[in-house]
Amino acid sequence: MTLKELGYFYRLTQEPHISQLSKALGISQSAISLSIKSLENKLGEKLFDRIGKRLILNERGRAFSDATHPHYQALIEARDRFSSKELAGTLKLLASKTTGNFILPQIIYDFLTQNPRAKIEKSIQNSTTIIKNIEIGKADIGIIESEFNSDQIVAHHLGEDSLAIITSDKRLKDQTLFIDQLFDKKWLLREKGSGTRELFLQTIGKMAKDLDVVMEFEEFEEAKEILIANPETITCISRASVAKELDRGELYEVIPKNLQFKRNLYLICHKDKYQSALFEHFVAFVKSGVGKKI
Repeated sequence: MTLKELGYFYRLTQEPHISQLSKALGISQSAISLSIKSLENKLGEKLFDRIGKRLILNERGRAFSDATHPHYQALIEARDRFSSKELAGTLKLLASKTTGNFILPQIIYDFLTQNPRAKIEKSIQNSTTIIKNIEIGKADIGIIESEFNSDQIVAHHLGEDSLAIITSDKRLKDQTLFIDQLFDKKWLLREKGSGTRELFLQTIGKMAKDLDVVMEFEEFEEAKEILIANPETITCISRASVAKELDRGELYEVIPKNLQFKRNLYLICHKDKYQSALFEHFVAFVKSGVGKKI
């Protein structure tokens, strides 16, 4: 059965005179009659009683109408939505902690405000998990902070994320020091396997063995509370994750001499991902938004 046949059927339930319905729709009476006969033949049931010049819905027709009309309405709404120029649909997005918690929220909010029929389902994962899920098609888009090698994935470079040496010890504010001059501090580092931790340790090289790591953390808020309450502590963390605390003067940045802690941010998707209008607009929006944030 077709949407056209169903449409004529439901209209006839309201206007039993084919001649009147024909005038209202601007089509021939025979076209309506043929559609109804086709629908009845497919169902193997008569849906109307032919009484004079009227088609009166019978008991089988009423049962069919009750059972199908809500689904018909849903199909019509879906058709109209897809034929509309409005962006509609749901994108599944995986993001690492830094981008997911500190860079993307306002970008996603602005996008959804402009496109009320769109939905973004965001989940926080580490980069390794994000890459695996994109490869097997469990997510539409991933945003990661690490290099990778996969022939199944297309990557869009978003920019660079800078890590910073952070403490609440005001004496060190904006000082430029060799990294080993900070080894008397109590260091907080992200958990093992974290891209932030790996970048920091790789950058300082052999000196990492002399680092006094007193605590590991997974959540940024946990680390920030400890740093603020304990000036003897220090960490290396994404600058974006402590931007507010730096502005408020609760935390301070120490400039490491001859060292830079930078990493690339990538938006990734599967190479065979169908790029709908919603997908393309969101990717462009993220590219523009992240560029303004970092």
